[in-house]
Amino acid sequence: MFSKVLVANRGEIAVRVMRACEELGIRTVAIYSDADKHSGHVRYADEAYNVGPARAADSYLDHEAVIDAARKAGADAIHPGYGFLAENAEFARKVEETDIKWVGPSADAMERLGEKTKARALMQEADVPVVPGTTEPVESVEEVKEIAEEFGYPVAIKAEGGGGGRGLKVVRSEAEAEEQLETAKREGEAYFDNASVYVEKYLESPRHIEVQILADEHGNVRHLGERDCSLQRRHQKVVEEAPSPALDEDLRERIGEAARRGVREAEYYNAGTVEFLVEDGEFYFMEVNTRIQVEHTVTEQVTGIDVVKWQLRVAAGEELDFEQDDVEIEGHSIEFRINAEKADKDFAPATGGTLDTYDPPGGIGVRIDDALRQGDELVTDYDSMIAKLIVTASDREECLARSERALAEYDIEGIETIIPFHRLMLTDEAFRAGEHTTKYLDEELDKERIAQAVEKWGPEERGGDDEDEEVTEREFTVEVNGKRFEVSLEERGAPAIPTPDVSAANGGSATRSRPDEATSDDDEEVAIEGDGEQIAAEMQGTILSVDVAEGDDVAAGDVVCVLEAMKMENDVVAERGGTVSQVLVSEGESVDMGDPLVVLE
Repeated sequence: MFSKVLVANRGEIAVRVMRACEELGIRTVAIYSDADKHSGHVRYADEAYNVGPARAADSYLDHEAVIDAARKAGADAIHPGYGFLAENAEFARKVEETDIKWVGPSADAMERLGEKTKARALMQEADVPVVPGTTEPVESVEEVKEIAEEFGYPVAIKAEGGGGGRGLKVVRSEAEAEEQLETAKREGEAYFDNASVYVEKYLESPRHIEVQILADEHGNVRHLGERDCSLQRRHQKVVEEAPSPALDEDLRERIGEAARRGVREAEYYNAGTVEFLVEDGEFYFMEVNTRIQVEHTVTEQVTGIDVVKWQLRVAAGEELDFEQDDVEIEGHSIEFRINAEKADKDFAPATGGTLDTYDPPGGIGVRIDDALRQGDELVTDYDSMIAKLIVTASDREECLARSERALAEYDIEGIETIIPFHRLMLTDEAFRAGEHTTKYLDEELDKERIAQAVEKWGPEERGGDDEDEEVTEREFTVEVNGKRFEVSLEERGAPAIPTPDVSAANGGSATRSRPDEATSDDDEEVAIEGDGEQIAAEMQGTILSVDVAEGDDVAAGDVVCVLEAMKMENDVVAERGGTVSQVLVSEGESVDMGDPLVVLE
């Protein structure tokens, strides 16, 4: 077994992996960006290394910086968690070329399954049903129209490297084909550096069912049952459960065995998830996620199998010590993603704040996966998830009742979350009956009910605490050659001061007050002409499209650009009418909260 593992991720998944390591007697190494230097995963690790500025491309996605940190720490393995580099075959291959072990499938297997057209062809060879469509990339609008004529409208155009609804466009008529093809290609290039797309029949109201797989390097493949991930908004999951309330035993058996066949055909090992769409009693392969999933927790709860520990054991060369018949599903488990989002405003990400109160629930059947603690500031540079609440009981009915109790106990103040939305779902007839599909939230649920839930169960405004502090605690962060150390000082009778941030390297040091927002020393100031009204970014993210040009006339409510943040597309609109005098951003550009985007005269 490994002696030291670097976790190439952040937040709750980094802590989840570190906990598994700790139980296996493995020391842990965290990496962090400038924005994350005070984050929970950094506090939890045995040691931590700075890998760059807040922008993910310059830190968590920097291949060389991550591998260099592993070398500095003397780590003998890298676990990628999920997101960031977890499904990056190029990075996996770079790790494989070192003496550091990659905790995941081989780079070759990731490549075979990462491109959707190759994965579809491979699954067909393994006799796994796929949605009718192409197994080769589509180049022209004429091809899209031909496929639509063969299978009937609507059809879906999907980016080869896509996921989470990004790079997916639905074509409902011949008139939409050209525009949707170009949009899907553009998003594929912007998000996944791959403009290739394919086309398949669009299923109107499917269930999203996925099967957890474990496979070792000795040819053993096991499935751990299925999860139902059908409750989604804009193709992003918000609640997952195991087992699915929509599958009977025959379909459950068939879909599990199909997942095993597909993984074996791909010569895949380590943990993975085979995702399917289920409609009218039939199932169709969608994709393979070549990593641990956010919702792996519910599978662990109903099987008693620690998926993350097995990732580490398989990477260390161990053989699975259980047969397929040994896997038993007991009880029911539901995971609620505790996202810092405004549910009543189309799940827009919260833009910051401090956890003034953080008191998660407990008791029998309640598991919390998190990294934040009371007093922490919300880091908005990456994703909106701050925790996961996993509730388990003997059956679904008891699980729903226990979930109501746990969510009512979950006390968070200072940061807006979607807990009120989850509490609403536990009163919703379609969800309680297990009849919801992937379209339910976007197309069927009355949005006014969400607004009422936020008003009913949202946090109350509270005044500040005027209590005088007799003891002032001062925490210092010290970096020496990129490695992080913490120093705590306690002073009695001293005035409180902002937490300082001390960085030291190569014999020098600098001290400054900790900022509210992550800053960069090399930020360039944008020149703004005249006294026009600025339309600024309300959050950090990437410009997906710019919809206006200089000289355009816009009305109040018109979209001027689309900003992608935390895996969500957000329309940036003009609050008043005017003429565009300056466009200060371009497609694909990263922006910070408050950056000017467009100026109106």
